[in-house]
Amino acid sequence: MFTILLLIIIYISFISLGLPDSVLGSAWPSMYSALYVPLHYAGYISMIIAGGTVISSVCSARIIRCFGTGMVTAISVCMTAVALIGFSFSHSFLWLCLCAVPLGLGAGSVDAALNNYVALHYKARHMSWLHCFWGIGASLGPIIMASYLSRHYSWNTGYRTIGIMQCCLVLLLFVSLPLWEKNKSTEKPVQHAVIPFSKLFSMVGVKEVMAAFFCYCSIEMITGLWGASFLVVEKGIAPEVAARWIALYYIGITSGRFISGFVTMQLSNRQMVRLGQIIIGCGIVVLVLPFEKTLLPGLFMIGLGCAPIYPSLIHETPANFGKAYSQAIIGIQMGSAYVGTTIMPPLFGWIASCMSFNILPIFIGIILIIKVIMVEMVNRKVKQRCSTCHNADIRV
Repeated sequence: MFTILLLIIIYISFISLGLPDSVLGSAWPSMYSALYVPLHYAGYISMIIAGGTVISSVCSARIIRCFGTGMVTAISVCMTAVALIGFSFSHSFLWLCLCAVPLGLGAGSVDAALNNYVALHYKARHMSWLHCFWGIGASLGPIIMASYLSRHYSWNTGYRTIGIMQCCLVLLLFVSLPLWEKNKSTEKPVQHAVIPFSKLFSMVGVKEVMAAFFCYCSIEMITGLWGASFLVVEKGIAPEVAARWIALYYIGITSGRFISGFVTMQLSNRQMVRLGQIIIGCGIVVLVLPFEKTLLPGLFMIGLGCAPIYPSLIHETPANFGKAYSQAIIGIQMGSAYVGTTIMPPLFGWIASCMSFNILPIFIGIILIIKVIMVEMVNRKVKQRCSTCHNADIRV
């Protein structure tokens, strides 16, 4: 009973994690002119958010060991709620940058904590559905923002509504804290190893899996942050329409993760990752086609392809590196993922402002190729290591 209730709370927590992730990209075509800053400045806000997330993700194993998963989740979501309310009252770019700090710090710890908890205690389908709930939050963000923009309200009003929703989720999380303690007493404890970062980085396959997470989050974030600008600047789509179309991208991620929860009963995590990569590739090809009617299907397909990759890579972590190391490795995997979201969106924004936003499909296509190579290297190295260990056991 406690396990089911706790799983529901975890699902709801991931809605709160997704809510702020997609709002900046959908609102930015309306925001930058009101703030009197260049279009590519969205990359700087994204970089600050992601930088805070990197720090909290990498340190998550130590923080969770001290305070527990439930308390870390509640406090982290509270930080994001405060940041979103701060965004809603902002009328300057500098104030947005300051509010971006707690938004990033709050997101990192809760992401690492809940992902590891589900990877250890629940089946693969729950990991996919967990990230489906992230997608619900990520889809709601642009829809809420678009509804206010289409009625000629300011972007501040959209942020304020999302901030209030986040505050309600914070109250629920604090009320549910006793569930974590009750569930903890009924489950078999996992002893997480405390090891230095230098040893983690030297483990077989860790560098490659970090690169894979870097590439995946770069693709997801660049598309989500700059997709609306690509539609407005290069394709002549109205800002409020572009915000709705980017919501469809996140709906692709959400619906894909819901479906993935059932598909994981037939396919392994590795097969799910490969399938997602193929669909992203097809979506990029469709997006490149010189027809306006292909823009919407292309964005949806890229989102659909993104759907199974992140949860499948996360869920495979205990199998790849061992349960004792999973919390620490998931932390650095997410740290690497958010380094990608820190560096790549502003880099793309700068390149696109110098060249053209038409390079968006080609840019994410190159990153996808690198990601495919890294994922296959991880699979090969882990297989070789397992084979070596098996042979050693036979000799003994």
